[in-house]
Amino acid sequence: MSARQPILIAGGGIGGLALALALARRDRPSIVLERQETVAPLGAGIQIGPNGMHALQALGLADALQPFAGVPEAIAVHAGSSGRVLTRLPLGQWIAGRHGAPYWVAHRGDLHRVLLDAANSDPRITLRSGFDIAAVAQTEAGVTVADRSGAMASGPALVGADGLWSAVRQFFPGMPAPEFAGATATRTTIPAARAGRLAIPAVGLWLNPHAHVVHYPVRGGSDIAVVVIARETWQGRQWDAEADAPTLLAQMESFHPSLTTILRTVTAWRKWALYTLPPLPSWTAGRAALLGDAAHPMLPYLAQGGALAMEDALVLAGCVAHDSDIPAAFGTYASLRRDRTRRVQAASVRQGRIYRLAPPLSQARDAVFRAAPAALIMSRLDWLYGWRPAR
Repeated sequence: MSARQPILIAGGGIGGLALALALARRDRPSIVLERQETVAPLGAGIQIGPNGMHALQALGLADALQPFAGVPEAIAVHAGSSGRVLTRLPLGQWIAGRHGAPYWVAHRGDLHRVLLDAANSDPRITLRSGFDIAAVAQTEAGVTVADRSGAMASGPALVGADGLWSAVRQFFPGMPAPEFAGATATRTTIPAARAGRLAIPAVGLWLNPHAHVVHYPVRGGSDIAVVVIARETWQGRQWDAEADAPTLLAQMESFHPSLTTILRTVTAWRKWALYTLPPLPSWTAGRAALLGDAAHPMLPYLAQGGALAMEDALVLAGCVAHDSDIPAAFGTYASLRRDRTRRVQAASVRQGRIYRLAPPLSQARDAVFRAAPAALIMSRLDWLYGWRPAR
């Protein structure tokens, strides 16, 4: 099978489309196989730190997203029960100057739409929707996949960018199953005109032992995206399940009324359950590889899932471009990405624990936030935000 035949990519989300575009920039064609009948933008807000912005710039898409993005000045950390601002961690010009790229916030649907429009306009990228992978077969020369209707696709390689419940990963030997993390994330958007103290040019973070709330402006500042992450037993696999507003609000009774009064005006909430995945024995199997959440799902406490998927895409495309031996190129990609993604996963777990501390440890945490220089706190994430793609 010719190495110039299209590489197969399972999944038309952020990671899959970013990979298709990264390959196209190196003149490698691809076929994106999306399970949904319609490759439609959806989701909640997304934070794109400087590392994600460097990836987006490398894909040539920052200008297209800019009209829909916000540039928060800070992360305003609140004590959930009192509403008091504990600290304002610097973003804006401070983080852009430190890392050579800004920190943006946007609606995930807007980012997905920018990626999708770019993919649709590139003749080297073919999008096939309604392709639900049911079988994967490899030879020494290539990979063939079949969907549940019997349709086939073949190429020199297959990349599973199909998320936490990856269909591609199940064909790898010895793969662990996702493990429920004991919490859900529930999202909505509120018109900025009705968002009260949530309508600020910053990322708002409210802390409480049983839940925490994040909010920031999206859609060019016209809306405020809100995510509530709370302890819950629901373990659905849906990304876009309907959430019960009274149940959600009951979980937030201990938050300050300046927050809950606003959230009570919202009737439409969507949620998803949070899962972790034990470290995989391998990200590759011959001519198949995994990318993004299929390889290393992230808990949301550092807001890095989308950014790391785009990082993966650029690194994988570079490896394939520099090595005609696909299995070897995939092995190089995995070796370059494994340690970083594990570090981010571990840091995200730690951050979640810090957010959920109960008294008296939460009081000590809040005292640190009040006393420590905010720039010093942010500088501890230089290793995360300082990533840049290879030239």
